[in-house]
Order: sequence, then C-alpha cells, then structure tokens
Amino acid sequence: MASGSRPWGALLLLPLVLPAVCRAGGGCGGDGGPLEPFDGLYASGVEAYYGGDFAGAARCLERALRSRRELRDARLRCRRRCRGQVRLVAPDAGAGGDLLFFGSVLRRADCLRSCEEPRLGAVSRHRAAEEVRADFQRRVPYSYLQRAYIQLNKLEEAANAAHTFFMANPEHMEIQQDIENYKTTAGKVSLVDWEAKQHMEDYSAGVRHYDKEEYELAIDFLERALKGYYSEDEDCQIMCEGPQRFEEHEYLEYKAGLYEAIADHYMQVLACKHDCVRELATRSGRISPIENFLPLHYDYLQFAYYRVGDYVKALECAKSYLLFHPDDEDVLENASYYEGLLEGTMDPGTIKPRKEAKMLLQRHKLESHLLQVAAASLGYTYTEPNYWNRYGARQDEHSVPSSISSEPEDGPRLSLAKKPMPKPDRELKEGGPLLYSDVKFVYNSQQLNGTQRVLLDNVISEEQCRELHRVASGIMLAGDGYRGKTSPHTPNERFEGATVLKALKYGYEGRVPLKSARLFYDISEKARRIVESYFMLNSTLYFSYTHLVCRTALSGQQERRNDLSHPIHADNCLLDPEANECWKEPPAYTFRDYSALLYMNADFEGGEFIFTEMDAKTVTASIKPKCGRMISFSSGGENPHGVKAVTKGQRCAVALWFTLDPLYRELERIQADEVIAMLDQEHLGPSEMNINPKDEL
Repeated sequence: MASGSRPWGALLLLPLVLPAVCRAGGGCGGDGGPLEPFDGLYASGVEAYYGGDFAGAARCLERALRSRRELRDARLRCRRRCRGQVRLVAPDAGAGGDLLFFGSVLRRADCLRSCEEPRLGAVSRHRAAEEVRADFQRRVPYSYLQRAYIQLNKLEEAANAAHTFFMANPEHMEIQQDIENYKTTAGKVSLVDWEAKQHMEDYSAGVRHYDKEEYELAIDFLERALKGYYSEDEDCQIMCEGPQRFEEHEYLEYKAGLYEAIADHYMQVLACKHDCVRELATRSGRISPIENFLPLHYDYLQFAYYRVGDYVKALECAKSYLLFHPDDEDVLENASYYEGLLEGTMDPGTIKPRKEAKMLLQRHKLESHLLQVAAASLGYTYTEPNYWNRYGARQDEHSVPSSISSEPEDGPRLSLAKKPMPKPDRELKEGGPLLYSDVKFVYNSQQLNGTQRVLLDNVISEEQCRELHRVASGIMLAGDGYRGKTSPHTPNERFEGATVLKALKYGYEGRVPLKSARLFYDISEKARRIVESYFMLNSTLYFSYTHLVCRTALSGQQERRNDLSHPIHADNCLLDPEANECWKEPPAYTFRDYSALLYMNADFEGGEFIFTEMDAKTVTASIKPKCGRMISFSSGGENPHGVKAVTKGQRCAVALWFTLDPLYRELERIQADEVIAMLDQEHLGPSEMNINPKDEL
C-alpha cells in the first residue's frame, strides 16, 4: 500500500482507541492482564506510522499481528479442551429427556467461558469491525510494517514483511518493486512468508520435487502436506463454532422459537464447516481455491510411490483418489495395474483407501445432505459448490503428474496427464486477413513462443506517428488512468496518458488540431478491426479501454536500474508467479479478452516489450518498439508481459484492450462515437487516413 492511503478499518477505529493506547513515542499496551485486542493495536500502529513514530508503529503492528494469532490459538485450545471435558449427551425418549442434552450444552458453554476469560477478557473486546478483519485477511498490516522497517534500517525484516504482503497481493506493483529493490540493496535476501499456510508450502514443495522426478522427496513433502491438511481441517471445523454473521441469517430481527433459533444458528455453523474444504485450498488473499486440491495429493502420491517401487502405497493412494472420482478411467486402470503387480505376494483386496480420506468424504457428504434438507425446509437458498473439480489446479504439463515416455503402454498413467483441457469459451484461431494492404505481418504465436500472439509492422505511417506525438504533447496528463500517480509503476519514470474522448473534446474546443485528435480515434478503430480479423473471432470485438501513453526516463535516476518500466502482469487475471497461477477474479479486469499495443516511436533507450512464462522471470519473446509496430495477444494468464526500463528519452504507444462482452464496452468510446457522429453531421469528416479495409489479402 502506498504510504499516502489508509485502510478504512484502521480509520474507523482511531477515534476510539488512540487516547488509551498508542501515542508518539509511547507504547501500545502492556504484557500483563488479558490479551490486548488486535484491532486497537493495529489502529495505534497506523497512527504512529503517520505520526512519524516508526519504532512505535513497528512495535504496535507486530503486537497486533501477534495478538490476532494468540486470539485464535486461545480459542482453539479452549474449544478442544471443552470438547474433551464436556461431552454432549444424547436426549432420552422419556419425559424431560432433553434436559440431559441441554444440561451438557450449558456445561460446555460454561467451560468455554471459564477457559477463555482469564486470557482474553470479555468476549466483546475482540469483536473487530468487518473492515479491520478484511485488512488482516489481505495482510495490509505488513504493508505498513515494511515501510516502518525501512525507516528503522531493518532491511531484512522489511523484505520479509513486503514478501508476506505480496504473497496475498501479487497484483500490487509497488510492493513488487520494493522487493526487487531489497534484493539489490540488501544483497542476498532469503524471503520468508510470515503468514504461510504450512500445508500449502509442503504441497508446493512436493509438486516441485515431483516435476524434477525427485520422487522420494516429493513423497516426503506431499505426505507432510496431507498431515498438515487434516490438522488444519480439524482447526477450521472448531473455529466455525464461534459467532456467525451470514446475511441471510439475521435471526435477531425476528422472534423465533427455541428449535428454529437453534436450527438457524447451527446451519450457519454447518455451512462454515462444509466450506473448510474451500478455505484450506485457497491461497492467502485469493478468492478462488486450487481446484481438486485434496484429491491431487493422492494423485501425485499414487504415481510417485509407483516410481519408487512401493506398490502397496501406490494402490492405497490410487484407491484414496477414487473415493473422490470413482469413474476416473486413468486411475481405475492404474489401480488395476498395481493390483496385478501385487498378485502372488499378497491379496490386493486387503489394501483399502486411507481412513482419513474416507472419513472426511463421508462427513462432507452428510454435511451437504443436511444443508440441502435445511434449505428446503427452513426457506433459505443453498447451492452446493463443486468442491472436487476434476481438472486440478493448473493446466500445463508441469502442474500435474505426467506419464513417463519410457513406461510400457500398459503401465500406470497419471489421472490428469491424459485429461482433455476444459473447453475454452471460444475456439482459438489465428492467421486471418490483415485487411489493410500496407500492414506487414512479422511473427505469429509460434515464432513468438506463445499462444494467441501476433507482431505486425506498418500499421500506421511515419507521418501519422509524428502527428500522434504532437497531439499527445497537448492532451496528456501525468498519472492519467492511475489516479494522478505520476510514477505508478516505477519511481524512475514519469507516466502520462490520455483517452480518445479527451482528444476529441480538445480537438472540438480547438486546443489541438481536430484532424490530429480524430486520427487517434481512427487508428484505434483500425487496430480493433485488424485484431478481430487476424484472430478470426466469430463475434464482435469491442473496446474495453483505449489509452495513449508515454513513459519518460527521469534524469539522474537511471544509474544501476534493475527495475521494469511496467512489472510483469496479465491483463485479465492476477498473476501469482510463486504458484504459477493466474487468478481470474477481481480486482483484475476479468472481462478483457484481447490486448494490443501500437507503438509511435523508437528514439529512446530500453523499453522493450517482453513476454514471460508464468514465473514472471523466464522471457519467451522480446520486442523493440518502433513507429507503426503493433503487438497483439490474448489477455489471459497464457500471456504474462511487461516493459523493460526506459533509461533515456520518451516511449509512446496507443494501448488498447478489447472485450467480447458488450456489457463491458468502454463508456468513453461510446461517447467518442457520439462526438464523431456529431462531427460528421457538421461535415468535419474523418482524418485523411484510409480506415476502409481492402479486400482480403
């Protein structure tokens, strides 16, 4: 987070807690007595930060993060203890038989309060506002903490705080740049995610070892990941027994009877428990889980155990996977193959699926049944999500277990290696006509080492480039499109931009030549038609956003630069290089389908456009801009891209994003169309460039 903005949660709390807690140069609560609420400590840390007390800010923010962890640990410890000490008693059928049950409920409630209050104090002290909880979920405190550490010259701690924040916010370009700076200034930095989910870390390590064919190490990490998963699942179930705040269950607004009130609250708890599967499969800061997460563990393991010669474990894991996907043909064949290997030495029928997998799936199915029955009888909406999506987490050859070419044809195959890819929303094509005789084809996707990519030259002429440059100097504003931030991507360059509508308005008002303003509109339409035709789209391609942009190297700031002009990203999803994922969810512009960049000049140094792998490091293609050159590509995670540092001069281009969904048409483009229609009625006509496509080449 930039140092000039504050989280809403912290702002809401400041008036309430500041007098009692943190003052400039002061502390943030003592160590004695009940646990200090984390929301108050957080607000105190933020206020100390903005007051310039960076030592106090770091102290309060560290205590806030520690307090939140201790709060969860205390609740878990007490709920476990009271589960063991006070068992719930089943009601008897006779008169007053329910008294035994409700008596045990009351005793457990008393046990919980007696256990929690000495350490936590009154329950109400720890009811943080929704905005504060959201800040901690997004790891916002670490953004403040890393800035405070910088001021205290604690570079290693600052790097780890920045990394911890970045792992939940991979789209945050400023933090990404900060991390790169730490690597330069602090030397070799071993980055640590202080909020890492250990079962996720072990799973990722296991997959990495699997991809390297280090099967014994893969087994160690994946087994550790499974153990951690089931432990976290138990914790998640227990934590769901706290207060619930679901929108459809405002039961305090009506006077329900005893059993209706119990059923209402229990359904909220049950829905929370049922969703633990999603919670445990979701990386910090993300909305979407890793699909098929738990079954994937067994899929990797069944093949890894086969490769190390442990056929009993291979069969056990294959059968465990089949609990989730009983009709999976590949794993059914694998299981049969493993049974054949074991015949003669033991009875394969004695090998059963793992007990913990079977118990979790049985519980999950019962939860689902109860939720659907309750939804029908109590009158609220419930739709069962698809928790075990069969296509797994990633769709590249390194993301799922892959069969080995040296294996016999009748040997085991990995469940996901032979699966068809999910069908895309549209059939991917390319190579359609370029429509304009002067446009020159340069490279296609294969030559650019990727998917849905094309490089073209002569899209506009040298004279049109010069005219665009002249109009740009008259209409662009620093930070346009980035809330006025003059250096949104790097502090070493100035960013300026302008939209089509602004150009036309300036032209109509006589502030720039109208013909030049109209040129901007016309060339963007020309680019749209070329992209739509080349990629052979069977539906209309609409403008999503059009932006004339220039990046200018700032003098005195170019020595030993190691940053990028625009960090590696994707245009319609949140690129997560650590996980090799691209999450198609807000705040990404998920509706964007195609992108294009039309360059206006070459008289600058640096500024090459680059494609990379999803690791945001491995460059697959590099393109040097020049007048009339256009690169276009599909906007998804298949095309991560960025811009190398502009180290001298000014680099200008027309950036275009397109959508196939008319609901997301660019509003300013629609308004610009209206301005063009008005100009045509006034006989002011189009620019001199020919925008009528010729016959197909």
